[in-house]
Amino acid sequence: MPALVTLADVEHAAGLLAGTAVRTPLVPFPTPDGERLLLKAESLQPVGAFKLRGAYATIAGLPEDERARGVVAHSSGNHAQAVAWTARALGIRCVLVIPHTTPGVKVDACMALGAEIVYVEPTIEARVETADKLAAAHGFTLVPPFDDPRVIAGQGTVGLEIVRDEPDVDLVLVPVSGGGLVSGVAVAVKALHPDAKVIGVEPELAADARESLRTGHPVQWAAEDTGRTIADALRVQRLGDLTYAHIHELVDDIVTVSEDQIRLTMRRIARESRLIAEPGGAVAAAAYLYRRPFLPPTRTAVAVLSGGNVDPALFLDVLRQA
Repeated sequence: MPALVTLADVEHAAGLLAGTAVRTPLVPFPTPDGERLLLKAESLQPVGAFKLRGAYATIAGLPEDERARGVVAHSSGNHAQAVAWTARALGIRCVLVIPHTTPGVKVDACMALGAEIVYVEPTIEARVETADKLAAAHGFTLVPPFDDPRVIAGQGTVGLEIVRDEPDVDLVLVPVSGGGLVSGVAVAVKALHPDAKVIGVEPELAADARESLRTGHPVQWAAEDTGRTIADALRVQRLGDLTYAHIHELVDDIVTVSEDQIRLTMRRIARESRLIAEPGGAVAAAAYLYRRPFLPPTRTAVAVLSGGNVDPALFLDVLRQA
């Protein structure tokens, strides 16, 4: 079992992020049953998603000479944008390896930040191989999207803020892709509030993390299977070894939501909370709204709205649906 990230690591990352990452609010979502659902609105970060936390904490913590050589990252979108934003803020070169299926709104945002784009096939193997080759050839530092202790610690600042801003929280729902966010959140929440439950949420069509937790080891899904979900940010085919270790040790369960439930929740968040959620950002709230029989009892729940970088045409289509 690899060494897990600690609360001290998360607090160190919080220090690196001070003045850069937004301390996002907990926005009440109306519920009819008297329970409390709060949305942790990470869509309000400068890059529209939580990924800024892990990317900036990792790059800002590099030795100066290493940072000066530039960075490379592979991502389906939000991590790429976070690395590009950080690179521009720190004045360093950035190369991004991106699946050609990534929504244009995310690629355009990366290019506007000055990043160089390399397109690859939408498989984890193609992404990793290309990023590794670029790092070796040019001396770039690879900034992993999730399976790295520095990245996990940065994402863990989401959990740190949740518990400190809402000490009574007893259920935290977190989207799962590669597992960096839910791993970091679980580290912070379990250290500060051990009785609180941390539940991961992913689409039914990309449920490799749930299967991994059930079988006791990381399970990889095929790219053509995970590619079926509308939640493009959650199409990673396999948990990392380090993120799996955190999930196995700290996460209470993983539940799934359907494509219709994701769309319904995107629309409800927009209309009832006046926030924009991309499909992957809506899954945690969808679990609360539509999967309650599979969740622990709760009086105060927080659902992490992990991002709002949704393709405009898709968002309009979701809003129009009856």
